[in-house]
Amino acid sequence: MRIIKCSTLRRFWQVHQESEASLRTWIGQTKAAQWMSFPDVRRTFPSADIAKVASGRTIVVFNIAHNRYRLIASVHYNRGIVFTLRILTHKEYDRDSWKDML
Repeated sequence: MRIIKCSTLRRFWQVHQESEASLRTWIGQTKAAQWMSFPDVRRTFPSADIAKVASGRTIVVFNIAHNRYRLIASVHYNRGIVFTLRILTHKEYDRDSWKDML
């Protein structure tokens, strides 16, 4: 898969250094993947989940660094692209306000 905006992840791990190793692993596994559907994502990341956002789109949520952070991405299976939309602390994620912004 091609990842759009790895720079977002790099900026995040510069502030939250304990997330760097997990995010680098996520990047490596995602780039090596050839997902055709959400069940394919689940085979790579068993804790991944899907959610609907205010725009009506479906996004994928990945647990990062033993569930301390949540990476929110839009996966375009037909194009082989993953757009990183947000990465949040677990506390920020629990507020649910991010769903209204997407």
